[in-house]
Amino acid sequence: MAATVQTIAETARAHEKLQRLEAQLRARGSVMVAYSGGVDSAFLAATTHRVLGDRMLAVLADSPSLARRDLEQARSFAATLEMPLRVIQTEELDRPEYARNDADRCFHCKTELFDGMRALAAQLGFAHIAYGMNADDRQDYRPGQRAAEEHAVLAPLAEVGLTKAEIRALAKEAGYTLWDRPAAPCLSSRVEYGRAVTREVLEQVERGEESLRQLGFREFRVRHHGELARVEIARTELPKALTMEMMDAITAALRASGFKYITLDCTGFRSGSLNAILPAEILNRRRE
Repeated sequence: MAATVQTIAETARAHEKLQRLEAQLRARGSVMVAYSGGVDSAFLAATTHRVLGDRMLAVLADSPSLARRDLEQARSFAATLEMPLRVIQTEELDRPEYARNDADRCFHCKTELFDGMRALAAQLGFAHIAYGMNADDRQDYRPGQRAAEEHAVLAPLAEVGLTKAEIRALAKEAGYTLWDRPAAPCLSSRVEYGRAVTREVLEQVERGEESLRQLGFREFRVRHHGELARVEIARTELPKALTMEMMDAITAALRASGFKYITLDCTGFRSGSLNAILPAEILNRRRE
């Protein structure tokens, strides 16, 4: 009974936050949403569309750092809801400060995105730009948040305190099939810091991850360390990987993607694992 009461209370809190989100969006009048097709941005875009109708526009940035699979899934979700969608081309790879791939790479990526959205908003007459940062993101190292602040981009989900778990629950309740979709940050996030981000590197990562998906894995990363691919697979799926047959299949698939050496990370998948090498003074640049 206690667990049921707690679940009811949690559901009520999530719905109260959703109501505040809807009220805030309604008060904005018109909103352009940075949309990637991930759970957070998709839920924000769908809610904004439900509240504002054609006074919203979802903007999807297409570049070599976006996997083709993610692009098509994002298009498909928007089409299912008949949600207004504009795909724009971003050229973050042309920014040397992005391509050199230091700890601020995401800042330069989001700057490219928000510059493009600002120009589009002025052209189309949208009053506000928003993106899908949630309340949990404030505790992680995310340089993109600084770019959002500098461009006066709203974070409506975080403003009302919606957590990742609450967003997934509300998305499931709304019938959105992507409610349990694994997180899918850009392909550049797989490349070790200090290694230049190029089209070739990103294509190699994309081929490698698609090959793992074809082998039946759902939540994983192929971390690019030059000739070496470090494979992270969710711990719930690791037993499937730990057979000689599957290890041989993973090795063959990733060698076909261009890697010379393949290693399976025994810790399993964890989001942002490449941040572990960053100095403390950089990791401490997070919102409190």
